Amino acid sequence: MARWKTITSQYIYQTPFGHLRTDCCELPNGQKIDNYYVHEYPDWVNAVVLTKDKQIVLVEQYRHPGNDYYLEVPAGKVEQDEFYEDAIIREIQEETGFTSIKKPIFLGEFMVNPATQNNKVITFLILDAFQSSSQNLDDNEELMIKIIPFHEMEELIEDKKITQLFTVSAYYLAKNYLFKNEEN
Repeated sequence: MARWKTITSQYIYQTPFGHLRTDCCELPNGQKIDNYYVHEYPDWVNAVVLTKDKQIVLVEQYRHPGNDYYLEVPAGKVEQDEFYEDAIIREIQEETGFTSIKKPIFLGEFMVNPATQNNKVITFLILDAFQSSSQNLDDNEELMIKIIPFHEMEELIEDKKITQLFTVSAYYLAKNYLFKNEEN
């Protein structure tokens, strides 16, 4: 299999949140696609944040495209020239006021939707978290902190009370990591 060839590329719009461009592409078989739309976003980070007593720190917020409230793990975009670990520590602090003395544990790096987007989500696990301050939210953020036992997450997923995919995948990555490391 060969890669597609980009013949032309043009931005439709550019914003602080992301860009949309249209590419004219030539496929390996010679066929052309005149308008292949690509959403460009900064990489995102998220984390399962666990307290010493195995409570998970979640945030609940309204998501306009989904037209509903979503229970999620803390997450956000990576700022320019920021390391992933620094980004998740900052996002957790801003959204929840929680922090940890322990270093974030890297769980994985995944393409969000490579069919239409160019960014990744990088997932971490934070252990022994504690609240060290109040929230420091952006002007366009309104989040409620929810703290629940980690073992109740699966039931919330099965009952469709948690439907945000990155939260579900982060939970299962963290559960798998904890299971493997408790055996040793």
